[in-house]
Amino acid sequence: MQTPTQLNQTSSTSLSYSLDEWRKGYRSLQDEHEYWIDEIEGQIPAELQGTLFRNGPGLLDVNGQRIHHPFDGDGMICAFTFQDGRAHFRNRFVQTQGYLEEQEAGKILYRGVFGTQKLGGWLANLLDFRLKNIANTNVIYWGDKLLALWEAAEPHRLDPSTLETLGLDDLDGVLQPGSAFAAHPRVDPNCALDDGNACLVNFAIKPGLSTTITIYELDVSGKVVRQHSHAVPGFGFMHDFAITPNYCIFFQAPVSFNPLPYLLGLKGAGQSLNVQTDRPSQAIIIPRHGDAPVQTIPVEAGFIFHHANAFEQDGKLCVDSICYAELPAVGPNEDYLTVKFDRLAPGQLWRFEFDLTTQQVHPQLVEPRCCEFPVVHPDRVGRPNRYTYMGAAHAPTGNAPLQAILKLDWQTDDRLLWSAAPHGFVSEPIFVPRPDSTAEDEGWLLTLVFDGQQERSKLVILNASDLQEVAQLKLKHHIPYGLHGNFTSHSFKV
Repeated sequence: MQTPTQLNQTSSTSLSYSLDEWRKGYRSLQDEHEYWIDEIEGQIPAELQGTLFRNGPGLLDVNGQRIHHPFDGDGMICAFTFQDGRAHFRNRFVQTQGYLEEQEAGKILYRGVFGTQKLGGWLANLLDFRLKNIANTNVIYWGDKLLALWEAAEPHRLDPSTLETLGLDDLDGVLQPGSAFAAHPRVDPNCALDDGNACLVNFAIKPGLSTTITIYELDVSGKVVRQHSHAVPGFGFMHDFAITPNYCIFFQAPVSFNPLPYLLGLKGAGQSLNVQTDRPSQAIIIPRHGDAPVQTIPVEAGFIFHHANAFEQDGKLCVDSICYAELPAVGPNEDYLTVKFDRLAPGQLWRFEFDLTTQQVHPQLVEPRCCEFPVVHPDRVGRPNRYTYMGAAHAPTGNAPLQAILKLDWQTDDRLLWSAAPHGFVSEPIFVPRPDSTAEDEGWLLTLVFDGQQERSKLVILNASDLQEVAQLKLKHHIPYGLHGNFTSHSFKV
């Protein structure tokens, strides 16, 4: 088992990974499995009861025809169910209409947002604007529903015990056919308008010459209890947002959309974005309740995929985000498996402190190490937090695959690092509080790790307090690199 290290400035900067081993994590998993995990190093905590659901692209090709970007891959749900010190694994593909059609046809029938094209060149893709709802980005259990999310369309509802696809879910008629429902919902742990109960906050983007942002708030039963829309200038390409008790915060990167290459079948929609490097990003701050105006504040933030948290304190609004100096992209004639990490700008953790009275912002680089997929204790969402956890590179400088879990203590500025290098590549850490815990870092971190040497995946359980390994649950196969997931205390029948 690996042990965590206290970080300092003398950490090694030597290459910590094999590019060939990293590439092996981008292979399709064709088979659907169901079994009790019996190869375990360490011991599963008896108090760890519930289910970890994870989502990500499970197919990186259709009958041998490779997709152009992993983000275009069909969604596959993994479920790790913990019961009485044991763990059960199950995976199933989301049976979307497009997935079923392409499996029957044995070829790609839909263009992908990030550049996947149908066979036949530009002429076969000319003026084909159909989108396949790939349901591949996140999965959450809320209001007695298990929902697979993709930000450009409605969620798919699944059976939480079997992962069987039950069909599209319109949130009891709230969503119209084809409506978006984003893949990054936030759970407010203590909503004043819901008598202190938790509520789910999510959004939808309708881009154009101006962009409409719709906010949805769902109570614990899954009912949409609040909904409001706001038009903001410019083309909106926003993957994530952050919340506080009073605000929803978006960072709108300075991008424009050139539709011509997309219309002509030359590029995907995502490849037709143009970054306007001479313009700042815009922080869009939308009040969750009441009639206060939306504020738009220029901010030098680069490009942001994910936010760690936001909170209000001492009259200021703080937002912690992973920022890139430039938009990572895979061009039409590029292969994502031949990426040269050292030529790309790394994601880094920044804090933005806003004064909403003066509309001034103070940005601060907090963590220069390459990092992504930040999380906090679920009870600290929208509130001041002492600890932030994230996937990170093994080396302290430069860009590299995520091979480690980093714990940042905002109070002491201390850092702990658990690393799976040289053969392991980590996923998003999921924080699971210990039952009846009182300390913010009392619980476990669950992260799926691909071992490039053994070509298998394992679920690693870490103590959130010191990043010591608790257990490794070794699967019989690999899981392609995934995106997001959530834990629920429900242990569904297996």
